[in-house]
Amino acid sequence: MHSREWLASLEQFGVKLGLDTITRLLDALGHPERAFASVHVAGTNGKGSVAAMTAAALDRAGLRTGLYTSPHLVRLEERFVVAGRQVDPVALDEALEEVRRAVSTLQASGGLTVHPTYFEVTTAAAFLIFARAGVRVAVVEVGLGGRFDATNVVQPEVVAIVSVDLDHEQQLGSTVAEVAAEKAGIIKPGAALVVGQLPEDAARVVEAAAAAAGAVPLRARDAIVEAEPSDGPYTIRVQTAAGSYGPVRLALAGRHQVDNALVAILVLEALAARGHHVPASAIDAGLASARWPARLQWIEDRGTLVLIDGAHNPSGARALASYLLESGHAPLPVVLGVMQDKAVDGMLAALAPVARPLIATRAPGSRALDAGSLARRAASAGIDAVAEPDLDAALARARRGAGAIAVAGSLYLAGAVLERLGRAPE
Repeated sequence: MHSREWLASLEQFGVKLGLDTITRLLDALGHPERAFASVHVAGTNGKGSVAAMTAAALDRAGLRTGLYTSPHLVRLEERFVVAGRQVDPVALDEALEEVRRAVSTLQASGGLTVHPTYFEVTTAAAFLIFARAGVRVAVVEVGLGGRFDATNVVQPEVVAIVSVDLDHEQQLGSTVAEVAAEKAGIIKPGAALVVGQLPEDAARVVEAAAAAAGAVPLRARDAIVEAEPSDGPYTIRVQTAAGSYGPVRLALAGRHQVDNALVAILVLEALAARGHHVPASAIDAGLASARWPARLQWIEDRGTLVLIDGAHNPSGARALASYLLESGHAPLPVVLGVMQDKAVDGMLAALAPVARPLIATRAPGSRALDAGSLARRAASAGIDAVAEPDLDAALARARRGAGAIAVAGSLYLAGAVLERLGRAPE
């Protein structure tokens, strides 16, 4: 069995929170996660954007940088980026094979009594890839939560908690405070802590965890920012206690990216304070050049503008709706596909003002909510909704007479549309 086939077979084990398996696995691999400095980024929304901005700025500063994110949209290689480029497929296969051999050895010796998950294996492979590539700083995005996420084996120089809202309630809790406690689990003694714009309940939990770890938070709310919309992306000027930035036109669109940019700036300042060469010019350049596909990404296809957004929870849906209203594109047809375990009604409430109509489809994957159920729930929320289970038919229906359409609800759905449009991330 090829290493990628073996990896795919691990999807049957689903999500397993805990650090025992990944710790044993990395020990068997010689602890590659210790070969580089790291930045650890958590958040309900925005953590991927912050990670992308941070990595782009570090690249511009001349530091050899690794970026580990999840999930991928089209190709597995997207999860592993070194110096701004996706990992070479051969190097990825070699890393996966080494992890596979370590798993087999551990299982044979009794050192591993459960199967590792897909995410545990990709996390171990990422650290191997970065160590072998001579990465100096790795930006590591949390997969789920924080405290028991497989990435929480790094000893980061900087930790960032970008945002806290309800999502993955079965795993993380049903209140904002409970979710915040899980995300605050990545705070470690000796690491600098950057905190984004958090709800009051979440901020109290994070502040308490910071005090316990002896960390003094750097808060995005303390920065002075001027933000002006400029055809999607905002142009910002920022003043922090340590420096000034801009004017710079953000590469990523939406008002929420202003908040994400503030977190990225503070993360980069914290790295600079720890001896990494990160000048203000590199920070500006990183904010202006960061790429994060399927986040308010417009694509022109056969005369129709297609907006692809990975919004997959109420907070993300609100950000999408806000952008559509602010940019003047709403109302418009919205193709929506979601997972069964998501807060669907909250997403529908957020999209109700902008979806005309809402075309419910089935996102890829066994966890997807069927199109009929989604359409009925949308109709109950007062939304003009139709069900079209087939994605191609849903896209065709949305296009009829429309100059622009939007696709949202799941990163898996976003990836499927990008692939159909021939726009897989490079």
